[in-house]
Amino acid sequence: MSDAHLEPRLADQTGPKLEPGERLIESFSGNLTTYVKEHILLAALGSVLMSGILIYMGNPHAWTGIVGSVAAIAVRGLYVAREQLGFTWYLTNRRLIGPGNRTILLANIDKVNVIFSAAQVVTSTGEKHMLKYQADTKATQAAIDHARGAKG
Repeated sequence: MSDAHLEPRLADQTGPKLEPGERLIESFSGNLTTYVKEHILLAALGSVLMSGILIYMGNPHAWTGIVGSVAAIAVRGLYVAREQLGFTWYLTNRRLIGPGNRTILLANIDKVNVIFSAAQVVTSTGEKHMLKYQADTKATQAAIDHARGAKG
């Protein structure tokens, strides 16, 4: 059997249960404006790529690459928006708690990278977790890094 990890459903997500002495510092949810901007960028890149491929293949209707790419990204964006924007990560003075009560102790966080509109948390064991569609990825990174330096 595979160890594949499915994203929890939005309806299953609740706030974190804090341990005695643990305090919530900040929470991170997806941002609608960032989500829309990223999907517009994906649609633009897909349009250029698909039209370029159609031109290379000699298709006289290269404009269909634009229509197809925009339609595909729009449908995907509308279909998963509520779920993706609803995932919330909680930062405490001890850990980072993600959807489905995924828990990462601050001491186990090796680094936090910024990848487009996501903050990628890398653990000391090499696991990677994405906090997607952040309005300010640098602020998300800084908050987690600050909590790591002030843990306890």
